[in-house]
Amino acid sequence: MRLLLTYLTGLIFGIGISISGMANPAKVINFFDIAGIWDPSLALVMGGAVLVAMVGYRFAFARSAPMFDTMFHVPTRHDIDLRLVGGSAVFGVGWGISGFCPGGAIPALGTGRSEVVIFFVAMTVGIALTRLYLRAKDTQTQPA
Repeated sequence: MRLLLTYLTGLIFGIGISISGMANPAKVINFFDIAGIWDPSLALVMGGAVLVAMVGYRFAFARSAPMFDTMFHVPTRHDIDLRLVGGSAVFGVGWGISGFCPGGAIPALGTGRSEVVIFFVAMTVGIALTRLYLRAKDTQTQPA
């Protein structure tokens, strides 16, 4: 049941990304082009997503535990550090340059366009290299 719900959630997300046009990099880039052909539809999609998430969180956290786990897994850190700011900056610059974010690129893989595949491969390699770097850094800082 858990796997089926996970699949359906991803399917609904992918359909929403596709219908809203957020899998189209030109539409995303036009949102960031406030001095040119500005397209505010991304702000409307984000606003709608925030509203749906707010309602969903209200229902979810009204429960004592999730349906398929023993506890909620939410971030416990509230500080703003260099990793958070740096990661956000890299994400934003990459999104603005390419027109893809991970959420929009994964459904766009179904189009078979080469730029989507290149972005996805680069994103995956970047994630893997970051994990390797952080793992190596953690092993160096731990006492022997």
